[in-house]
Amino acid sequence: MKQGWWSFLAKVGLGCICCVLLVSGRGDAQALPGRVLKFAVHTSSLGSLDPHMVRGSEDYTYVDMVFNSLIRYVPGDLARLEPDIADSIPTFVLRNGRQVWTVHLKKGIFFHPGPATPAYALTADDVIFSLEKMADLDFSSASGEYAGMTFEKLDDHTLEIILDKPVSPLFFLPKIANHRSGAIVSRKAFQAGGYEGFMAHPVGTGPFMFQWYEPNQVCVFKAHERYFRGTPKLAGVEMHFIPDNDTREAAFKSGEMDLILGVGEPGWIDRMEQEPKSVVDVFGPGFTGLFHFNTAIPPLNDVRVRQAIAHALDRNDFLAASSPKLVSPMMAPISPAFLPGGLTNEKIISLGLNFEKNVEKARKLLVEAGFADGFSMTLYGSEKRLFKTSYEILQKALKEIGIIVNLKIVSHSEYHQIIRANLNAMVLYFTLRPNADTYLRGFFHSDAIVQTGINAYTNFSHCTSVDELLDQALTEIDPRKQIRLWEQAQIKILHEVRVYPLLDIKYCVARKSDLDYGHDLFNTLAGYPQFDERTAFVSP
Repeated sequence: MKQGWWSFLAKVGLGCICCVLLVSGRGDAQALPGRVLKFAVHTSSLGSLDPHMVRGSEDYTYVDMVFNSLIRYVPGDLARLEPDIADSIPTFVLRNGRQVWTVHLKKGIFFHPGPATPAYALTADDVIFSLEKMADLDFSSASGEYAGMTFEKLDDHTLEIILDKPVSPLFFLPKIANHRSGAIVSRKAFQAGGYEGFMAHPVGTGPFMFQWYEPNQVCVFKAHERYFRGTPKLAGVEMHFIPDNDTREAAFKSGEMDLILGVGEPGWIDRMEQEPKSVVDVFGPGFTGLFHFNTAIPPLNDVRVRQAIAHALDRNDFLAASSPKLVSPMMAPISPAFLPGGLTNEKIISLGLNFEKNVEKARKLLVEAGFADGFSMTLYGSEKRLFKTSYEILQKALKEIGIIVNLKIVSHSEYHQIIRANLNAMVLYFTLRPNADTYLRGFFHSDAIVQTGINAYTNFSHCTSVDELLDQALTEIDPRKQIRLWEQAQIKILHEVRVYPLLDIKYCVARKSDLDYGHDLFNTLAGYPQFDERTAFVSP
């Protein structure tokens, strides 16, 4: 199947991160007979049911339960990779200057039954179909990750992934793991229903089967009895959408919800820890948050205006809006606490790129830029607490220097649509990526510029000045030189005031004490503690 067939088929169908924090989510108590786990998230809907077009953390949550990938991060422990539907971690050889990764698949892995397809055993055809979808710009938000790759079937349970330009396992393996776009989808279900049909009822191989979804209400999943790791102990899972924090907390206290995503505001963790038969879990690595300056929207195309805005802000104001148990200040695009190639706050301060609050300097910069009387701009913020609060802090700070922000709060899914349509002058984005290349390339390489980039993704600042550094780093085999190139790119990004780094923030959830995740919880990329075949309610 050639790349591009995906677009044709859709038209025809139509109809090394370690966190010292450990949460014990497993006990020795006896599992109780299957129950439905009910949990609530802080958004009103999913961003997308397409596992290769994920947007917010709630999308990762749904994908994690329904789909598998070739390899996966061990649930609750990002420090380890293990085979998922692959029989082993793929290895490579060099053949005529190209890098060839051989993938051997497990046998006896079954897709869920769909509206128009019975359950059937996964083969290399499904994997290649999924990989080609991941590489298709029209059907994948991370298509650039798969540029220069071709896929060849050797037999029903063996395939090759061929790269034009060799890369290290550090770069390659995350592309086929269970984060962002590694999900393997059912080829037959897609062919039977087309893209629209598949998105109405997605079909994977994971521990839970999609049943139905109602935006602003709930997404329902049922246990997959033929799951290759064993039938789940839970009968199913319900993902409820309750963006209002008080309502979500009340649902938990009343027993209506077994787990809720937490609130980062000061005092929430302490308050919930006092609830009877309840446990609060704080786990990492969480997300890094930055304001991205959209330099395609005047007057933010003037670096003096961006400098003025940066000097009008105080990171401590943003930090104070969340529990000190969750947040820490961040001054570089990448924190060295999470990824090799990050820059310490001390380094940023020594370079004078921390942009301390200085209202007088900010006003002077605006005068130099021709805005002695300030200006006004409309910004969109998400309904999520941290987004909404951060935009409100920004609004208040900018008013001090004469910039009037007309703030409009929208649903989180609508927020993602707006920022990807290049309509927000300042984009607040919280994220985590498996390595520095994926992070920097996704946010600052010209290929990823929203709307216009070859692989349009999340370059909200329209940065074009670090392409050469990032391209050099991608093919550099000396890790020390590679890290220096990433550091140089970040310093250039800060000199140009493409972003204003805010903070790192961990996850927190409240759960009933009889809920056992089935695994220890160090850290996760999934946006929630991860429910799988081992998750259960247990007797005291």
